[in-house]
Amino acid sequence: MARADKVTAVAELAERFQNSSGAVLTEYRGLTVAQIGELRRSLGDNASFSVVKNTLTKIAAAEAGVTSELTDLLTGPSAIAFVHGDVVEAAKGLRDFSRTYPLLVIKGGVLEGKPLTPPEIVRLADLESREVLLAKLAGAMKASLAGAAGTFAALPQQMARLLGALEQKRAEGGDGGAGAPAAAGPGPDGSSPDAAESAEAAESGAESAAAADAQPRAAAESSES
Repeated sequence: MARADKVTAVAELAERFQNSSGAVLTEYRGLTVAQIGELRRSLGDNASFSVVKNTLTKIAAAEAGVTSELTDLLTGPSAIAFVHGDVVEAAKGLRDFSRTYPLLVIKGGVLEGKPLTPPEIVRLADLESREVLLAKLAGAMKASLAGAAGTFAALPQQMARLLGALEQKRAEGGDGGAGAPAAAGPGPDGSSPDAAESAEAAESGAESAAAADAQPRAAAESSES
């Protein structure tokens, strides 16, 4: 490969590392061209599978700031799956293909700048896809909204029962209250009890004053005699 071609290849690989959410390094020794084509089709839009040269890939990875844990694995016939779509779906595709064709060996990977071991990639493949998680989230939100709607619909009925209970309690207690003292009515002559009591008090005071005035006069008459 000419030097200019190598420079172009390194630049393209570095760009793919930078623009991908993840990358999975594999060894494809023994796989046929047809089988590699089948793997590319199975990955669909989630990842692109490319055969790479180890030396150029190491340079490109260093330029892209990829962790050295991945570049240290660049030995033997290497191919990289650059992830563009659902990371879980890409991991599932590689795992399932490697089970069907054991000649595809998953050596490691990187996701969002963090290294991944082969067991971690397999565990990632066991997770539910983004579409499934979104569907479950939508279902949970729908159930939550339905519960809230039911609660709001029950509020008017609860308020009506509460108001009815209050009205019944008021009716049982009477308008003026059972223990309230009765108001005194007018006397036989049309005067109020308060006025009669005031008149009686005034008359009693006058009698007391007359008696007090009579005592000195009686004492003076007795001394003269």
